[in-house]
Amino acid sequence: MADFYTDTVLEHFRNPRNAGEIEDADCVGDVGNPVCGDLMRISMTINDETEVIEDIKFKTFGCGAAIATSSIITEMVKGLTIPEALKISNKDVIAKLGGLPAVKIHCSVLAEEGIVKALKDYFDKHPEKTAPPEQEEKAKLLAAVEVHEH
Repeated sequence: MADFYTDTVLEHFRNPRNAGEIEDADCVGDVGNPVCGDLMRISMTINDETEVIEDIKFKTFGCGAAIATSSIITEMVKGLTIPEALKISNKDVIAKLGGLPAVKIHCSVLAEEGIVKALKDYFDKHPEKTAPPEQEEKAKLLAAVEVHEH
């Protein structure tokens, strides 16, 4: 297994950051990949005035790569504004982990999709707010990727 994953992936798998669920979350994103069986839930609290992601947690049922990508993406977006968080792609997640095997790339897509879905939930619950254009673009892009994977 050590040859298959980078040390960073193994570290996040063995000692995941931000694991759990926020009870009174402002938004939640549930995603899954029926092909591999990975399921992920991202919950966040967001400052309504500054739109900064103040807290983020994940619950993931899946392989080591799914847990590692969930862990690292929560570290990457915590403290960012919504538009900043939407700029993070699955390629950024892979780079931060030092790489992923090709057969595990879908885990990084799932992590990115979890962030997008949670933020969609936030804007659905706050119709008075306007989602940044990146939100809609990313949702369409991820939907297209998801269709091609299955």
